[in-house]
Amino acid sequence: MIDQLHVQNVALIKEATLEFSEGLTVLTGETGTGKTALLSALKLLIGERADSSSVREGANELLVEGQFFSSDTPDEHVIRRRVNTSGRGRIDIDGHMASVHELAEGIGATVDLCGQHEHQQLLSLAAHMELLDGWAAQSINPAKERFCEALVAARKAAQELERVQTALQESASRLDEAQFVLARIDEVAPQDGELDQLQATLDIAEHAESLFTNVEAAYEKLSGDDAALDLLAEALTSLEAAARYDTSLTSKIAVIKSSLLDLEDSAHDLREYRSSMEFDPAQLNAMQMRMARLQGLLRSYGPSMEQVFERRAWAAGIVEASGDGGQALKDAQDALAAAEKTLALAADELDAVRKAAAPILAARITEQMHRLEMGTAELHIDVTRLERGQWTSAGPSRVELLYKPAATMSARPLRRIASGGEVSRVMLACKVVLGEADAVDTLVFDEVDAGVGGATAVALATVLSDLARTHQVIVVTHLAQVAVAATRHYVVRKTEGNAQDGVPQTHIDEVVGEDRVAEVARLLSGDMSTPSLEHARALLDGVSG
Repeated sequence: MIDQLHVQNVALIKEATLEFSEGLTVLTGETGTGKTALLSALKLLIGERADSSSVREGANELLVEGQFFSSDTPDEHVIRRRVNTSGRGRIDIDGHMASVHELAEGIGATVDLCGQHEHQQLLSLAAHMELLDGWAAQSINPAKERFCEALVAARKAAQELERVQTALQESASRLDEAQFVLARIDEVAPQDGELDQLQATLDIAEHAESLFTNVEAAYEKLSGDDAALDLLAEALTSLEAAARYDTSLTSKIAVIKSSLLDLEDSAHDLREYRSSMEFDPAQLNAMQMRMARLQGLLRSYGPSMEQVFERRAWAAGIVEASGDGGQALKDAQDALAAAEKTLALAADELDAVRKAAAPILAARITEQMHRLEMGTAELHIDVTRLERGQWTSAGPSRVELLYKPAATMSARPLRRIASGGEVSRVMLACKVVLGEADAVDTLVFDEVDAGVGGATAVALATVLSDLARTHQVIVVTHLAQVAVAATRHYVVRKTEGNAQDGVPQTHIDEVVGEDRVAEVARLLSGDMSTPSLEHARALLDGVSG
């Protein structure tokens, strides 16, 4: 729920702060005073895209801040959003930077703004299905999950059948090529990692003579007569004799001793390496021939050995598919048939629970429509099975709201025959019926009273009051009957620009006492004559009493 809202430099609003009731809050005011700007500020707080044109003329940026709390937890959240004249902005949630997506998915999901555009969404078939599924989620969701799982399995089975059919088609046209590729690669029979290992071994074998000569020379320089080890040992002996008279040389002795040990180890290793070297011309020739065969595969199917293996797998698949007597195709066809049968059963189950819930939901919405003085109008919910090719994760059928304007008329699609005012009232009826099943905490209504007056206005106020028992409700209205039902009442007024900037300014103030009486009188008759004021007091007293 929205606890507080602070707005700076949004359209004609220079600065305004509002506190909302947990029940019903109304905003009234003359047309063109800036109520739309307030709704724009609310939209920014629930994750709608920013528009630099919303920044008040003469200002560098706009600021919208809101404090929200959940109806079922004590946690509070503070949202702050800035937008500058270049269109760039910043969002903070509880002091941490956030994205528009995070805002919309988080706080935005708890607020439903039901304006004229949102009423139009009720004309979308997707919205009709969401309405039914949301209301009867407990029975529909399990069946819908089973349907989606079956649909995914059927799609995978269809993809596997397509893969097998493609392989069979390739096997018919490219069997000879595949057999040749498979035979050639298998004749060489390359092993994983063999090429790199052979390359390293071959480098040593091909340069064995040079290796032996250089290793032998290095060994002789270390261990031969008067070689490095002998000279180093003599140096150590001399230094040890000198250290008897100058102990500072002891550290040098330790270094030379360590070096001497390292050189002795190296000399030993070189001797072992020299002794292990063998030069086998026959083995060298075999390795060179093996390398030539592997390189031949690389030239034909490479440039890497991984691609050679991939080419072999392709060829093996075609040869295997052509040789199994069509068994792979039959298995794939049987698997698809079984998956489609399971899917059909899941589709029947999902349609059954939707069809069971549809007339109950329609009857309850119709009941609320009657409360809204919609005469004998009725709402029906039709569930119609689609062709198999039209099935999606939403289900196998189309869910559509049908509107019956009067008892003597036939039901036809709501999107085709209902007027804007009728759609608004049907939307409100739907919201009332959804009640606790609705995931949102706050409902904001704009233009829900379009074309409404008289007894319908009283009915509308009653329905909104009922809705405010399960939701926080914020209504922009022109009806006195709705205004007097509110727990909190704000008036939106516009003043002409001052001498400093000349820009008109919107003011939003809470009205109580006689100020509220005056505003209700204005809503009733457009003036504040004595009869209007008395009528306004009577309405307010009737609600409070």
